[in-house]
Amino acid sequence: MPDRTVTAPALREPLKNLDTESVLALDRQHVWHPYGPMPNTAEPLVVESASGVRLRLAKPAYGHRELVDAMSSWWSAIHGYNHPVLNEAAHDQLGRMSHVMFGGLTHEPAVRLAKRLADLAPGDLEHVFLSDSGSVSVEVAIKMCLQYWRSAGRPEKRRLMTWRGGYHGDTWQPMSVCDPEGGMHHLWSGALPPQVFADAPPSGFEAEPDEGYLAHLHDTVERHAHELAAVVVEPVVQGAGGMRFHSPAYVRALREACDAHGVLLVLDEIATGFGRTGELFAAEHAGVTPDVMCVGKALTGGYVSMAATLCTPRVARGISRGEVPVLAHGPTFMGNPLASALACASLDLLLSQDWRARVRRIGDGLRAGLAPAAALPGVVDVSVLGAIGVVRLDHEVDVAAATRAAVRAGVWVRPFRDMVYAMPPYVTGDADVARIAAAVCAASSARAGSARAGLGDVCAGSAGAGAGTAGAGGRSADAGGGSADAGGNSAGASAGSVGAA
Repeated sequence: MPDRTVTAPALREPLKNLDTESVLALDRQHVWHPYGPMPNTAEPLVVESASGVRLRLAKPAYGHRELVDAMSSWWSAIHGYNHPVLNEAAHDQLGRMSHVMFGGLTHEPAVRLAKRLADLAPGDLEHVFLSDSGSVSVEVAIKMCLQYWRSAGRPEKRRLMTWRGGYHGDTWQPMSVCDPEGGMHHLWSGALPPQVFADAPPSGFEAEPDEGYLAHLHDTVERHAHELAAVVVEPVVQGAGGMRFHSPAYVRALREACDAHGVLLVLDEIATGFGRTGELFAAEHAGVTPDVMCVGKALTGGYVSMAATLCTPRVARGISRGEVPVLAHGPTFMGNPLASALACASLDLLLSQDWRARVRRIGDGLRAGLAPAAALPGVVDVSVLGAIGVVRLDHEVDVAAATRAAVRAGVWVRPFRDMVYAMPPYVTGDADVARIAAAVCAASSARAGSARAGLGDVCAGSAGAGAGTAGAGGRSADAGGGSADAGGNSAGASAGSVGAA
């Protein structure tokens, strides 16, 4: 046989203290960004540090060295950045151990976190499976439900039901319950397991429940109950599938239908958990307890990746009584001590403060600041729930122009598809909330080629004096569901640079 030995090249010196241009050049050469092409066609902004609600850039962008973060780093950094309490928790745990395997071993941070989650979660969600990302937590939830019915001697119950417009992650089974037509996951039609899709829930958190839709949900569960393992939905807020709010009555209807027809209910609280909608968990708006619940994103305050899947004793017992009496899943970094310690510290910090008042204050500021957007050309809806504000357009957002407009206003947003939205950290002050609202208005009116990319008088006026001082410190609901940034990088592939000074 020919000699296929490969001689490794001589080790090079480690790269240190790269200048900004080198970072960008190497990023383009080596780094694959979320939902983007390779090489990336849009020049990203380089962040050198972050503190409070501000991202500090390595070089100015449109005159700003700092940007107010309206996104909480994809909804995770609820306490802002570089928080002393979380820094101390990380430092303390690093001095003990950063990681140890969870198979055959346990440790205090993970046990304390599991107990904390079980105490906080609705109803009797007592058993906690820790994982390393939200998408994996949904995979685990689905595996729990499939194994539950297999253990019960009902292996034919292996399909899942959801409603259109949802998003549950980018790994395999979660993709199968994302909207089958919207976003990017339609690429995998024919390969993904075929699931059962109800129509998208009617929009409007405070809208009167549609009796016809309630009947539709019950009928869909009833007709497919013989083959359904579970119903999997996002309660109250459909996040990355379209940022739409719906009545809690529809969640209650699913609980009732699942109970009536022998189907498990999984609620995906990855985006909504830990206060974002005004309740600690969105399920509490509906007053229901799911059989399985997924949490993530804000769990560690945005410091490190971690998620959890909680289930009731009924589900745990059902799995444990089966032919294979174990849940066959075990991530390498399951129960990571550093992540567990940070999650405990983040939860303690959240609950030590009047988080409801903070979320309500941010919501009030977004509601006032986004109200003028309703008069902008192309805007079809402006909605706010908890600390979430959304401006929906009648056309695909021009991501490059919208991002430039927001950056010119000193704010970081990540618009996608037909919407510009904000989910600020809970520590965001009133002046910065006003600045965020003004930037969202500007981004919503931005079009390619506009001289200032949309900083119009209507939006500038909405921020009032607060915006001036902050710098000192389309698609229908049933066509949602691609990826968390689906619009941003199907559009992002042509977004162009926003980093020019």
